Parts: sequence; structure tokens; C-alpha cells
Amino acid sequence: MVGDRDWLRVSPMKGVMRFGKKGKLSPRFIGPYEILERMGEVAYKLALPPSLTVVHPVFHVSMLRKYVPDESHVISVESVELSPDLTFEEEPIAILDRQVRKLRTKDIVSVKVQWRHRSDREATWESEDDMRVRYPQLFEASTATAVFFLLF
Repeated sequence: MVGDRDWLRVSPMKGVMRFGKKGKLSPRFIGPYEILERMGEVAYKLALPPSLTVVHPVFHVSMLRKYVPDESHVISVESVELSPDLTFEEEPIAILDRQVRKLRTKDIVSVKVQWRHRSDREATWESEDDMRVRYPQLFEASTATAVFFLLF
């Protein structure tokens, strides 16, 4: 109905990477946004914020989800920079822990990564080699600290 508030699907295509991840970490909806008018049988015009001016404001009903008021679910658009195709990449801010899993012939080193705009409970285990290639700045501070403790 006109005047209601609905969530907007961030990326309607399967396989699109958000936060550099597929799956549970990537948010599927942002908002909520107010419905301004009904444009046809299955299309609605939304009141989008100024930061989303590059996005056309008319959406198919399949791109919307009814909003049930709950402040814990809101992802602020100001805190997330969206690209024109409504995708974004999450940035890591710290490495919380490190573990080595031993297999029969090799060791797999994983690091627990804290992501920007996420709580500590939502930190994920990632391959250390992949994280060193993609985000070398995360390991510079930990390397300097380790060298400091070895010297003293």
C-alpha cells in the first residue's frame, strides 16, 4: 500500500558477491523505504535517500519485502557505500584470532576477521593466505608486535 515501508533487495541476482562473500554474511535487504506510489500491477516507486540517486526508484514487487518494525535489523545506507549495481564490499578492520588445522599432509592456517559494521559475534574464519594477499595492511601491525616481543 502507498505510505507503507518496505525493505529493498540489495542484489536480485544469484552469485553476486557482497562483502566479498556469498552466503550468510552478505545482507540481502536495505532500508526500509517508504512507498510513494503504485506504478502498475506489480511495480512500486520508493522514496530513496539522496545517496541512491543513481538507482531508478521504481521496483518490481519481487524486489521488496514487508517491513516489520525492529531496530536491530536496520542497516544504515550512510554506513554502507553502494555501487550503482546495488552491491558493496565489506572491509576487514582487525584480526581477532589465529588457528592451525592439521590435516594428514598439510596445515591450514586460518584467521578470525572482524568486519566493519559487524559485531564481534559476526567475525568469520578466513584463510590466512587469502587475507594476506587481499589485505596486507592487517598483518603489518601484528608482525611489528611479534618482532617487538621477540626482541625483548
